[in-house]
Amino acid sequence: MASFQIISSSSSLRIKSSIQFPELPKLPSSYNYVPSRNLFQELNGFRFTTLPTFQQPSSSSSDATQQLYAILEAVADRVEMHRNLAHQRNNWNTLLLNNINMLTLTATAMAAIAAATPIFPLKIASTFLFSAATGMMLVVNKIQPSQLAEEQRNATRLFKQLQSQIETTIALGNPNEEDVKKAMKKVLAIDKAYPLPLLGVMIEKFPSKFEPAVWWPQQQRRTRSNSRRSNGWNEGLERELMDVLEVVKRKDMEDYERLGNMVLNINKSLAVVGPLLSGIAAVGSMFVSEGSSLAAMVTVTCGALATAVNALEHGGQVGMVSEMYRNNGGFFQLLEDSIEEAVEEEGEDGELFEMKVALKLGRSVSELRELASKSAYSRVEGIPIQHHDEFASKLF
Repeated sequence: MASFQIISSSSSLRIKSSIQFPELPKLPSSYNYVPSRNLFQELNGFRFTTLPTFQQPSSSSSDATQQLYAILEAVADRVEMHRNLAHQRNNWNTLLLNNINMLTLTATAMAAIAAATPIFPLKIASTFLFSAATGMMLVVNKIQPSQLAEEQRNATRLFKQLQSQIETTIALGNPNEEDVKKAMKKVLAIDKAYPLPLLGVMIEKFPSKFEPAVWWPQQQRRTRSNSRRSNGWNEGLERELMDVLEVVKRKDMEDYERLGNMVLNINKSLAVVGPLLSGIAAVGSMFVSEGSSLAAMVTVTCGALATAVNALEHGGQVGMVSEMYRNNGGFFQLLEDSIEEAVEEEGEDGELFEMKVALKLGRSVSELRELASKSAYSRVEGIPIQHHDEFASKLF
């Protein structure tokens, strides 16, 4: 309790106050607890036994980071270049398709009119236009603008993927010289797989056999390390991935190889038939005259067919479809190499790699394991995988 006393005198007024607080009850000795750092960490959601220590990055890590940033700038520039070329070459395809069709249709109409009227300049003009259309067809069929555009679109996507990978490596911290070497090899491999210029290094548009695209560096595999078993890997996971790979090889890769060869052969045929028909029309137009119904019929028919073939080849973008199959075949080939490398070498966490494979195939982890079980059952029962309707990938 608090009490106040006032004492007066002639010389001064003094105020005397005294404050008295009640005594608090004494706690038992068992409550004599001083909050520690562990309590503070528990109340604030921490579980550290010791405070984290922060270390300054080493000079080698700093140099690797600077080099990765330099590679990142080059990759970003390549993304822009390939994107621009994709737009440009797609415009080429549209422009040349329309121009060639207009030439052949105009020449066909002139030849038909020349057969009905004695106008000699029409016959000359028709022959000239057919000849010009034939020459343009030969050039366009050689370079396949729609396929060129698809190549640049694929290169853009791959460089953007590489850009994201480098950014992730930098964000995780402490990159090393090996990360720099891998990034450089990937850049050069994509450059080689999808060249920018046309002359000298252009990808062969009509190979003798369908071959998947290869845009990744071939690495020398190392010997498996026994310490890897504690990194989420076990024999069951390895067997599961190999069973999935068996389905990829026997179903997806064989199917895309079959389709790729089919589209390649169709494109080869169209590339030959179009200029051939236009050339026959050019020769036939030279013999068109008033009353020559046979020459006029041959010229008009071949001119119309040449227009249709050119529209089917380049309007339908058969070259782009061929490149799409080539790229998809490369995707499955890369998946095969990645799985074999991961199983044979010490790599990333096994469960993480399993999830990545599932995502690449458009599946969940449980669906991937179910697919592996079906593959294992086929192997045990002796049933060919080709007889199954299910493919490994749900994306392509």
